[in-house]
Amino acid sequence: MSNSITRSIIGTAIDVRRELGPGLLEAVYEECLIEELRQRGLALDSQHPLPIVYKGKRLNSFYRCDLLVESTVIIELKTVDAIIAVHKAQLLSYLKLAKLRYGLLLNFNVSVMRQGIVRMLNN
Repeated sequence: MSNSITRSIIGTAIDVRRELGPGLLEAVYEECLIEELRQRGLALDSQHPLPIVYKGKRLNSFYRCDLLVESTVIIELKTVDAIIAVHKAQLLSYLKLAKLRYGLLLNFNVSVMRQGIVRMLNN
């Protein structure tokens, strides 16, 4: 199931990037991606809170992932010159906090969207 969801998300991201081009703020791509994913019938939560549990105790602090799609795939959006290790570590941390397996890192600041897609798995 998650493979078909990630394929749909990637296709949607390519469509959004093709329509808008590079150079916009992350929030603009996020809003357009949300609209397109919903039009394609996918359930999602924007700025989904991820609680932090430390030694069995839930803390007051939490992180927010950009998008959670169909309660199975976390999407982290970027508009950077290049994806670096800390971006991948961020998504992996989100996957661990959410106890989810599938994540996509999408960088819209690339010449071709396929260059800005990183699939990640939380083992």
